[in-house]
Amino acid sequence: MVWKISQSQRVKKIYCAPGNPGTKSLSKNIPIKVSELVKLADFAKEEKINLTVVGPEVPLVSGITDLFTGRKLAIVGPGIKAARIEGSKVFAKKLMRKYGIPTADFVVFDDYLTAEKYLKSCKYPLVLKADGVCAGKGVCLCQDELTAQKFLKKLMVSKIFGSSADKVIIEEVLLGQEISFMAATDGKKFTSLLPSQDHKAVFEKDQGPNTGGMGAYAPVPALSKKIIKRIEKEIIYATIKALAKEGSVYKGILYPGLILTKEGPKVLEYNCRLGDPETQPLLALMETDIVDLFQSIVEEKINNLRLKWKKGTAVCVILASKGYPGEYQKGFEIKGLNKLKNEKNVFAFHAGTKEIRKKVISDSGRVLGVTALGKDLKQAIGNAYKHIGKYGVFFKGMQYRKDIGKKGLKRALWN
Repeated sequence: MVWKISQSQRVKKIYCAPGNPGTKSLSKNIPIKVSELVKLADFAKEEKINLTVVGPEVPLVSGITDLFTGRKLAIVGPGIKAARIEGSKVFAKKLMRKYGIPTADFVVFDDYLTAEKYLKSCKYPLVLKADGVCAGKGVCLCQDELTAQKFLKKLMVSKIFGSSADKVIIEEVLLGQEISFMAATDGKKFTSLLPSQDHKAVFEKDQGPNTGGMGAYAPVPALSKKIIKRIEKEIIYATIKALAKEGSVYKGILYPGLILTKEGPKVLEYNCRLGDPETQPLLALMETDIVDLFQSIVEEKINNLRLKWKKGTAVCVILASKGYPGEYQKGFEIKGLNKLKNEKNVFAFHAGTKEIRKKVISDSGRVLGVTALGKDLKQAIGNAYKHIGKYGVFFKGMQYRKDIGKKGLKRALWN
């Protein structure tokens, strides 16, 4: 987002909190944590910041938008009541059930022993989810009771995600292609971004545990216009309308993760902001000044905006630390970043990195994303992967999926 905002003719200066080595060359990094809401508001007031854009979900769920608007500071992102759509999966599921928004059938539990007993009577496979925010890792597709019982115990007894799993959801498995569909809304009208496809599982062929995302591509060439219109009507518009009826007007980026079932598109979960890694290919393709998009949300003029996109496709491959999404190794020098400085169609967007003695070091589970453009999906995939490895971007213990985008090469329409 900092990279895209820096291209705007409307912007004179950018501050990024807390920032990383990637944002350092584009903005002034500010050592304030995203959880330090009052400090962020104080800084915005002191520096007379014209617009604040929120990236992660935690400050939104914690109420940063309400704090800023209370101080008459312009900010992009839903208020605390509307952000519950990501902050509480139970809230989101009940909202969908109440307003007929298509989703998987489900049961909610707040007691471990009751949930444990229920799992003994279930048909498998099923999906088990923690209620709160877990950085994309609070969901498990359970093929059998043993797997479900183990994950339930981790959630509600071992508390690996703390209070986020005080409530859990047990729901049916939905079969079909997964799609990420983001829309910008001012609370009344909306405009859709390009559909994209994320890859949640850590290993090829969608094997292994869920992560925050191992890669994505946009647009989705096999997605029909018919299904896009259906998503906009039955899910995007229906969700905005439902939240408004509940007294939670939603202003910001609404991002439902979807699955295309035989009955039509259904919601897996919601995000209340631009999602990563999908944002990387989306913003690489966006021709519209992103500040125009953000201002149209704040000023409630989204209906006047028509987004423009580059022709072609973009692909993002996430480079992660060995062991992610479990315990991972970090602290390794990232080599090859300089090779991308003169590339026009390949970018390295930093996530979990830091700088020590002028060297960029891996510092988290998901380290960075290599994002590439191409005239079509096949070319974009090739452009991304040829810049990854010992002759491109590389660090010790690096792991990444080698099949990002391959689902999209199948040309049959998903309708």
